[in-house]
Amino acid sequence: MGLASVNTASEGMQLCIFDLRRGQQEGQELDKILFFFPADLPFATQLSVIGLSEGLITFTRIFSPDAACEVIEAERHSHVFYEAESDIWMVMVVDKSKESKAACQVDALRKVLKEVHSLFVLFHGTMRSMLEKETSGGLIRSHLYPFITDYLSAYQKQSLLCNCCWDFLIGRKLQLPSFHDCLMERGTVQMLTVGREAAIEVQSLVKVLECSAGTTSCYSLVLFQDLLVSTTLSPDDTISLFTYAVLRLTPHALSSGATSWSYLQRTNAGSQVPALSTITNSGSVSDNIYRSRDASLDQENNCQVKRPLHHNRWFRGNDGFLASDIWGTDNGSQTSVTPIVYLQLTEERMYLCAYQHKSLTIILLVPVSSILNGEQGLSLVKQQVLENASLKMLMVEEKLSKGWGGENAYHVSGYRYLLVDDERVSRASPPAKVMTLAKESLLALSKLREEVNLEKKRAKCSSSEVNCDKELEICVRAKNGAWVIARTSRGKELYMVLEKASETLLYAADSVEKFSNRYCSGVFSLD
Repeated sequence: MGLASVNTASEGMQLCIFDLRRGQQEGQELDKILFFFPADLPFATQLSVIGLSEGLITFTRIFSPDAACEVIEAERHSHVFYEAESDIWMVMVVDKSKESKAACQVDALRKVLKEVHSLFVLFHGTMRSMLEKETSGGLIRSHLYPFITDYLSAYQKQSLLCNCCWDFLIGRKLQLPSFHDCLMERGTVQMLTVGREAAIEVQSLVKVLECSAGTTSCYSLVLFQDLLVSTTLSPDDTISLFTYAVLRLTPHALSSGATSWSYLQRTNAGSQVPALSTITNSGSVSDNIYRSRDASLDQENNCQVKRPLHHNRWFRGNDGFLASDIWGTDNGSQTSVTPIVYLQLTEERMYLCAYQHKSLTIILLVPVSSILNGEQGLSLVKQQVLENASLKMLMVEEKLSKGWGGENAYHVSGYRYLLVDDERVSRASPPAKVMTLAKESLLALSKLREEVNLEKKRAKCSSSEVNCDKELEICVRAKNGAWVIARTSRGKELYMVLEKASETLLYAADSVEKFSNRYCSGVFSLD
């Protein structure tokens, strides 16, 4: 397009959240800004970016009133849009001038925005509900600024298994998903394949957990290492909890970083961003920016801001349950308050209780409404879980450990692949194996994935639709001679790179067929 982008001095990306229902009168334009990164840009620049975004949204609605704008490609920037909630937009503006040949996948960038929103809703509820609770906007800004800043600096590679996460902030440079990550899929879960005997033990454990909680409306997730074993949550809530667990709750997450779980002792760490240091202090950037305009802030806005994504805020107690100071302490005592999360569909408030034994992590969500005495009543639930389910948890951990093949358990010799099914479950080659691929191979696959995503949009068929009947198979010969392959069938997708392969297309097609027949059976069947 011949559209001119806003010229801003930044580190290559701006991320903003704004509400179209606010700031529509002259002199009140700043009210619409809920979040802006980098936060130290002048207000005039922030309003220019948001004003251009508003214009693009309004203009594209003329031609497509039923489908929201997703991306606008300008000469120097890519504008990625996501309507997180009604009239609340998240927009990412990415500089295209640096490494233009290694441009980010638009679909991957939109999934970053979706993940930011889903994690925020998990711990704070919807943005709209916070705006309705405190109409000046001070409350939601005081939570959004530290939360998203923590999100951008939170993703450190915990292990080779953690292929859903990466570090966005390295020093002052922002690293967005690029062609290097084309064999990864955000917004999915990675599941552990278990045998029949182990599956029966897991289901028995889930039943015992439900009975121990004393309510039929509790939910649970069972993880082994960084892989999902069982869930009773909806798909959206499962993905949100799984993503958070891999970041902060699993043994790999807890063992990384400094030995102390107090983030106040990590202010000089290498991952800290000097330009954002004010956010890590007791006051948030939004307090300083908007205090002059918000005459009175809700009393809750002056309390300690919850930091669920900050490093080293969880630790393992002597009883096996994980504790955190995210929500502060109980009535001035030394007892940590159990974090509360929100279910996406019902917005029901749930206590997040996490138990860990060796490589096994169990997340139990208990309705706040079912616990009469707060932390005291919740401690009784934990005691019942230990009394009734301890032996079951030991047995499950032992069985899963015996069947565990290590970090390369799902590596298929000679293949570098990514499988995604219609239930948003993914499986991929270990990142250490993917790193052996040449840059030309990854670039070719990244471009191929963009073509597949575009074709799916044209057919109005997304990978999340169960009844998707769009079938597609593409084989491309990369510049370095590698075969890059994409295959979709009935909502399931397979992406593959074959570097040490014959020059014939027949060989590549035969290799994909053998892989599909042998390794894609059951839930990953592409036949």
